[in-house]
Formats: sequence, C-alpha cells, structure tokens
Amino acid sequence: MNIQQNAIRTADDFLRWNEGREGKREFVGGRIVEMMTGGTRRHAELTLQLAFLLKSKLDPTGFLVTVADFAVRTPFGVRYPDVMVTRREGDPSDLATDCSVLVAEILSPSSLAIDLSEKVEEYTAIPSLAHYLVLAQDEARIWLWSRGGDGDFGKPEMIVGSEEAIPLPGLELELSLPELYGGIA
Repeated sequence: MNIQQNAIRTADDFLRWNEGREGKREFVGGRIVEMMTGGTRRHAELTLQLAFLLKSKLDPTGFLVTVADFAVRTPFGVRYPDVMVTRREGDPSDLATDCSVLVAEILSPSSLAIDLSEKVEEYTAIPSLAHYLVLAQDEARIWLWSRGGDGDFGKPEMIVGSEEAIPLPGLELELSLPELYGGIA
C-alpha cells in the first residue's frame, strides 16, 4: 500500500509509512526530515562502545539498549537516537517507544546545531527521560542533561577529560570516559 506524504499527519502514520523504507528520516513538527546516512568510523565505534558499556552494566531483564534503528516518540514527533535505553516494556514488535530513560547522540559536523538545541528541547520533554547525552567524536567531551529532583533538566554539565566519569543516577551507574573513548579519541 502506498501512502502519500501529505497523508502523514501523526507519528503513527509516519512509523507505518517509514517501516522498511530505504534511507533515514525522522518526523518532526509534522514534517518528514531526511537524515544523514553514513558516518565516520569514529562515530560508528563510539556508538557501539556506548551501547556495549550500557548493555554490560544494566540489568537486561529491566532495560533494553538500542541503536539508531529503534525510534523514540517525543512530544514533537519521532526521532532515531544514536543510542537509547528504555525500560523493557511493551510489545517487541513496536516501532517506537515513549518510555526512554537515556538518549544519546554522537556529534557530527552536520548534526551539531540540532543535537545541542532542537533535540535538547524534544528529548527533555519526554516524561520518562532521566538523561540526555551528547558525545564529541574527536575528544573525550560529553554534554550531560540530567533530570533533577524537581523534575527539571536545567543546564547541561560538560564533562571533559580522559580520566573523568559520567554520573547517571537515573540508571544507578557511572560510565568512565577511559572505557568509553579508549582507542577512539
């Protein structure tokens, strides 16, 4: 069945239309947005290393760690974060979740402005989200937004340096930058 783009008005319409299509796209503010395909080796390594570290430290019966093929619903539409942690809930055949706990994006020159502005607003509006991470590719540098006790995110914490750690109290763990960036940057 062929759905015309102008018939795509909701996140559900988009997810059904997008399933199985070639290329990458997201649904933001009622529009279909083409995404960059391909990336640097460093981007791919950092994505995999972050996912691996999270998967190795989290209880697999309670949490699911995914990479860019599984979507998150935001109040603004549908995004495909580089790495995401969700509670292990819902149907395994779901195309998206609205209960992410952590979302992470790896910076690219083409995504820098969006990852540090638009996506901050979108991801931090997800009620279940505890942490939003943005990772630099070329150095051990992380921007971390964490939900405070008052429920707000506030300003990001910048974590820089090969000996530092990322505190993730919403997941009851800490990630070391040497483990994350070792051999990458």
